[in-house]
Amino acid sequence: MKTYGVGIIGLGIMGTRMLGTITQHPQFHIAGVWDPSASQAAEATNSFTEATLVDSAAMLIASDDSDLIYIACPPKFHAEYAQAAIAAGKPMLCEKPLGVDLAESRALVAAVEAAGLPNAVNFTQACSPALTTVQERIASGATGTVLGADIIVHFNQWPRDWQVDADWLRFRDQGGFTREVFSHYVFLMERLFGRAELKSADAHYPADPALCESSMYARFDCNGVAVNFLGTVGGAGIERVEATVWGDRQSLRIQDWVNLFESDGGAWTPSLPDIADPRREGAGRQLSNVAAMLEGKDHLMPSFHDALCVQEHIEAMLSD
Repeated sequence: MKTYGVGIIGLGIMGTRMLGTITQHPQFHIAGVWDPSASQAAEATNSFTEATLVDSAAMLIASDDSDLIYIACPPKFHAEYAQAAIAAGKPMLCEKPLGVDLAESRALVAAVEAAGLPNAVNFTQACSPALTTVQERIASGATGTVLGADIIVHFNQWPRDWQVDADWLRFRDQGGFTREVFSHYVFLMERLFGRAELKSADAHYPADPALCESSMYARFDCNGVAVNFLGTVGGAGIERVEATVWGDRQSLRIQDWVNLFESDGGAWTPSLPDIADPRREGAGRQLSNVAAMLEGKDHLMPSFHDALCVQEHIEAMLSD
């Protein structure tokens, strides 16, 4: 079995998390890592001794050992490193959102499509057991007619405790839960129901104009399916992240990203009892689909173009 070397740019939360996933997957190994922060780089390489720190992103991209470039830095830098990877002829896996500047992202999509390079964006639910099961239930008719969907999130603070080192997440220019969390669910919406049209959006911001949104409501139409988004920050209570698809025979709810529940009109019951760790299972499936992409096989990974469609919606939500 061929294994692929992954060069990782960015060793924050997502980059470090991916390091752990790669070390457990038989089709990938770490070609090298880089981060502009010496402390983050040291922390990651101390935790993962398989990871070799290189001197620059350019060196990592140019390395013959890097079969795939994984871009996990803050989003306003995604296009810079992706364009460098395109120039080097390297396939890419990029974190979401694709970017924050739409013109820059459109140019990036045009460049990667012209180059014909494999490309994907790491919407973490793309290959998850929960999402694939929802797709199968809808396709089989088990849900009956889909009447609508609701995406609801609540955070008692933003960024969350485990995100405090990613200070950029609290600022309006590239942070906020709409970009960071709702991007995943706009992708999920379009994976389930097709391309969407934003009908209305209302974002609320703190008094400080530099800070990101504190609440968001948006309504989409997806080929006749109404999808509502509601997100809030602040107030005592546990974190809430859920997506519910309402069917007239069966409704389905993805809770806390990976846990699937179903209801035929009664209590919500687990739908994936045979999967001990849906999060780990989904991460492994994600990398297996990246390997399929690199081998030119059918796969479930969203492309840069798919991610641009998501970004267009997200930025429209934030601008309304």
